[in-house]
Amino acid sequence: MQHLSYIDYAIIVFYLVAIASLGKIRGGKQKSVKDYFVGSQEVPWWAISFSIVAAETSTLTFISIPGLAYLTNLNFLQLTFGYLIGRIIVAAYFLPAYYKGELSTAYSYLQSRFGNKTRSMASITFLFTRIASDGVRLFATAIPLYLMLDIQPIIAIVIMAIVALLYTFTGGLKGVIWVDAVQMIIYIGGAIVSIIYLFSFIPLPFNEIFSSADVTSKLSIINLGFENGISEFFSQPYTLISGIIGGAFLSMSSHGTDQLIVQRLLAAKNLAESKKAIITTGVIIIFQFALFLFIGILLYVYYGSIDIKSDEIFPKFIIEALPVGVKGIIIAGLFAAALSTLAGSITSLSSSVMIDLYLPFTKSTDEKKNLLLSKMLTIFWAVMLIISALIFMNSPGTVVELALSIASFTYGGLLGTFLLGLSNKNVQQKHAIPAFFTAIIFMSFIILYKVVAWTWFVLIGVLITLLVGNTLHLIFGKKQD
Repeated sequence: MQHLSYIDYAIIVFYLVAIASLGKIRGGKQKSVKDYFVGSQEVPWWAISFSIVAAETSTLTFISIPGLAYLTNLNFLQLTFGYLIGRIIVAAYFLPAYYKGELSTAYSYLQSRFGNKTRSMASITFLFTRIASDGVRLFATAIPLYLMLDIQPIIAIVIMAIVALLYTFTGGLKGVIWVDAVQMIIYIGGAIVSIIYLFSFIPLPFNEIFSSADVTSKLSIINLGFENGISEFFSQPYTLISGIIGGAFLSMSSHGTDQLIVQRLLAAKNLAESKKAIITTGVIIIFQFALFLFIGILLYVYYGSIDIKSDEIFPKFIIEALPVGVKGIIIAGLFAAALSTLAGSITSLSSSVMIDLYLPFTKSTDEKKNLLLSKMLTIFWAVMLIISALIFMNSPGTVVELALSIASFTYGGLLGTFLLGLSNKNVQQKHAIPAFFTAIIFMSFIILYKVVAWTWFVLIGVLITLLVGNTLHLIFGKKQD
């Protein structure tokens, strides 16, 4: 690949410095752990909404989704319909439960509903899940960046971690949210600029761009998936039913039980604002994925079918086709997607340790000491994410795939535990914890033997948790803890 110009490098450096400064300025001064991790509950809903979308959009999305459409079609978009449905359910049933009382993390609800052990179990599960999956994501995110910038992988990883740490450390959650809101605008802008240039480079009238048979087939959105029977149906990740059901349950778990997202929702001024924020993310995410997928279709029109890995097709276009200066802007967009996910991981990991594990057991009321410890935790988790990324640098693809699946099978158990508490007021902690671990064990075998496509993982985990939890209650319900 061709190297970048000094102008491109200048744009990227300016962007990184500006983002780190913005986080400090918008974050303001924090006086307590609540200020640091919940943003004093004074952040507007639209900024929270933009922040959530940015936090769940990594560079992998920026690179891989266009590659997916280049290789296949628009079937992935079916999943986003389920994402919207799942977020509406979270707004209707999860958020009201969270806003009852002084809740600062997703797992505070589990304590009030079941007890300390369940809260600690969920929080520790989240910590291991997040550090593994986001360590892989950090390394994978660094791949296109170090290829484009012509630097060592470890340097790309450390640069991203340091910049994210700077504005997380100085600005807290409030700073992270405002920076993420800006970064969403930047990477969406980068995607739109790419589309404009693609249209200008394709030597065809607009009405002829999508007229050929092979391009028209790529515009297919709906896939019923029944052509090859039931067994094949459950092995396909992107069908209408698996997309809507799988997307809904995945979104319910990621946006209803994952501290990375719930932390932002709890920073809203009130329940109504929080509901607006999460439902808006569902609408934005449909538009966003449609945009990235459309880039993939245009890349196919521009290049045709060439022998290249799907994840490399968009970086190839950025480096080889875009003019000086524009490359820098697009790569700044890549950094924006990467940093928002990384900063979200750092602050959510830190808040979960501090609020779910440290404060409930120490009962510390020294706000100055607690705030200092919270900031030290952000440094610790930034270092741990770097180490996790480095561990996966030389791993074979199957290990990386397994690590990326961790969230899917723990999500089912976590979401199932939350739904158990919401749906059956008589289920106790002694029923919920065994149900959770049964789901984790069962899902390990499902994933190991690839019984079904990954879009079904969360639903299966939820059903196992609910079945085991309610069964244990029926058998042992009369006995007291």
